[in-house]
Amino acid sequence: MTASALLADLNPRQREAVEHTEGPLLVLAGAGSGKTRVITRRIAYLIRARQVPARAILAMTFTNKAAGEMQERVAAAIGGQAPPAISTFHAFCVRALRADYAAVGGRRDFVIYAEDEQLALIKAIAKQLGIDDKQLPPRAVLARISRAKNEGRGPEAMLEKAADPRSERVAVIYERYQKALAQANALDFDDLLLETERMLRQSPEVAERLNERYQYVHVDEYQDTNRPQYQLMKQLTAQRRNLCVVGDEDQSIYSWRGADLRNILDFERDFPAARVVRLEQNYRSTRNILDAASAVVANNVERKGKTLWTEADAGAAVGHYLAPDGENEALWVADALRRQLAREPRSQAAILYRTNAQSRPFEEALRRYDLRYKVVGGFSFYERAEIKDLLAYLKAAANPADSVAVLRIITTPPRGIGRATLDLLEREAAAAGAPLLAALARLLDAQPTPLPPRAAAALADFRELMDELQRLAAANARPRELLRLVLERTGYARLLEREDTPEAEARLENLGELLNAAADSAERGESLAEFLDHAALVNEQDDYDAEIPITLMTLHAAKGLEFSTVFLVGMEDGLFPHARTLASPRELEEERRLCYVGMTRARERLVLTRAAYRRRYGAGSLEATLPSRFLREVPSALIEDLSPRAAAEAAEAEPAARGPRYVRQGYSQEAAPPAWHAAPPPSRAAAGLRPGVRVRHQRFGAGTVLRVEEGEAGDRKITVSFPGYGLKKMLERYAGLETLGG
Repeated sequence: MTASALLADLNPRQREAVEHTEGPLLVLAGAGSGKTRVITRRIAYLIRARQVPARAILAMTFTNKAAGEMQERVAAAIGGQAPPAISTFHAFCVRALRADYAAVGGRRDFVIYAEDEQLALIKAIAKQLGIDDKQLPPRAVLARISRAKNEGRGPEAMLEKAADPRSERVAVIYERYQKALAQANALDFDDLLLETERMLRQSPEVAERLNERYQYVHVDEYQDTNRPQYQLMKQLTAQRRNLCVVGDEDQSIYSWRGADLRNILDFERDFPAARVVRLEQNYRSTRNILDAASAVVANNVERKGKTLWTEADAGAAVGHYLAPDGENEALWVADALRRQLAREPRSQAAILYRTNAQSRPFEEALRRYDLRYKVVGGFSFYERAEIKDLLAYLKAAANPADSVAVLRIITTPPRGIGRATLDLLEREAAAAGAPLLAALARLLDAQPTPLPPRAAAALADFRELMDELQRLAAANARPRELLRLVLERTGYARLLEREDTPEAEARLENLGELLNAAADSAERGESLAEFLDHAALVNEQDDYDAEIPITLMTLHAAKGLEFSTVFLVGMEDGLFPHARTLASPRELEEERRLCYVGMTRARERLVLTRAAYRRRYGAGSLEATLPSRFLREVPSALIEDLSPRAAAEAAEAEPAARGPRYVRQGYSQEAAPPAWHAAPPPSRAAAGLRPGVRVRHQRFGAGTVLRVEEGEAGDRKITVSFPGYGLKKMLERYAGLETLGG
């Protein structure tokens, strides 16, 4: 592309950013405003129009995928010329250290320790110190060490500020961990950044050489940088200060990874001569979606501020659906997607949720409708390790001959059974031609037993647990009862609680969702075998292609993507925003930014859903929820109410007043409040429900009432049998049931 062609299709603000080539530049790029186009065109413009050698340009981002996309765009713009250096931060640091680490006493042949090696090293150190890894989980130690490194605190500083024995032990492990890394000539991923910055700071010769080499430095996704990355950028641009950073403070959602929002908020203070260019024209979403997302994020205090706008039409209103419960929410979303794909087979849709645990009911609902989907940013629910672990206990209880399940759980969680004992068990099973549990019993009952005392005690406890589970399973105990027994007796959940990391918290939430699945199974009247069959079917791997129309992912995983339709589900306080953030204004603002990210993934249609009642961690009954505060921050004039109440009101309207299938609700001061502020009123059509009465449900069709129970605050629970859907328990006031007779 020629220099003029590089600018031809840019809007005025994009062009300003590309043409400002000298000195520090902050490009505040709103969602969908073309930030990748700007940063790649700027690089190409430097080469084509300013005749800057490609080798003098450096661009850094966070993922190999993003770096690859930037490389492709720059290569297309500059033709056959040699491309500039475009890479992740860590890849750049590895290259720099391989070249010059000796200048500060380092060895260039260092090895890089990935997480598995880091955890193994921490476990070995803890063992040497006599620290029980059940009391101080290695993953939690690693998380605290990483946080300390990102904050510039060494082992001595951590020990000095330790306020309790646990923190003191972490500091001691941290000290030995660093010594062990040095002894092994190894660097972890945090060290790659820290050591490169130290090399530039302590070696003027290396700093000068790299400053001379990289005369123009670009940083993508600047809002996600941590302090070591910030210091590295300052060192690299100390001479010419030709630093261009592109980011959006409203999309800063990774503080738990060490991202520091101050880097972008304080850019002008740190670089007083900086030019600031705001990219506010959005090329992705409709006006209604932008207005709704902007209204939500405007409630944040820590932001520089932008006003997104678009030349696109207003588009459809933002949909809102208030479901009676979580299962109905998932079924309604699946049904809406079925109808959409019937109309628009090539459309792309996403279901976005706050935590991975929320995927389960949506996966099951999509399978019920035979809709193809893919799960991004995590395993399919039933493929996750903790879910497989718990289900393996149930499989072994239902079928003691399932040696594969037994082999998985006999050391999960750890119970003092080592490799030698497992080898002995497997040899005994092979010799006797018996299942593993039978071989275990033979070894324990042998006189004398060939098992070491500690292993014998651990195996005896395991055998006792499995005997109890088998007795309960034979007595037709429900899956939820068996799961609760496993969690209580094994301490599986307690170990995760003590680990105290974001990963452990996510796994705990997944266990809670498994209990919810078991509770739903009980309401459908399923046996243990039927529950396991259902899980096995969900566990099957589909032959997905690249054009799967429905994507399920967390909000964090959705950043940088876009879809024609987005369902943002679970919009309830405690779920989203997450319960752990409600007491911290700063964390709550990050949750609001996460909501903004999710909303702006939608191009044409955005639907926000929540459940009036939801089961919590496998509880026997549904609990009332509160609408998300983010939902309440969306102006009611932008909302289209898709809840059953709104559909009923539309159906009762005069023919001349009827609009499309779902009528957009306008709310005056005298009108009833929107559905996200209050639950819908009790159904008028379902009066006189009793066992045997025939009813009709909007989604499930005709069915028969089997049971009516008085609930709390007068809310009656109705159990209905729907042919093809099984048993459904629902609250009368939200069911929307129409009496057919009985």
